[in-house]
Amino acid sequence: MAATAYDIIIRPIISEQSMEDIDSKKYVFEVLPGANKIQIKEAVEKIFGVTVEKVNTLNYDGKLKRTGRYPEGRRKAWKKAVVKLTPDSKSIELFEGMI
Repeated sequence: MAATAYDIIIRPIISEQSMEDIDSKKYVFEVLPGANKIQIKEAVEKIFGVTVEKVNTLNYDGKLKRTGRYPEGRRKAWKKAVVKLTPDSKSIELFEGMI
């Protein structure tokens, strides 16, 4: 079963660092770990109706966490995508009120 655009883009990442890049039309999302840059580009273009110029991805390993002497586990591993829009593209409204 193929993943839809809404399966690929999990959530936007709202932080101070990601909000500073909005002026240069860079937006940050948590994405499906198995998604590649082409799938991420198509998903963002379909969901938000914008034109994507470039996609950078980063993989994060889950941190090792302990809750006592022996119980040991990991947080989930995840993938982050930084999406840069073309200069003539409209901005993503979802991030507009956050600045």
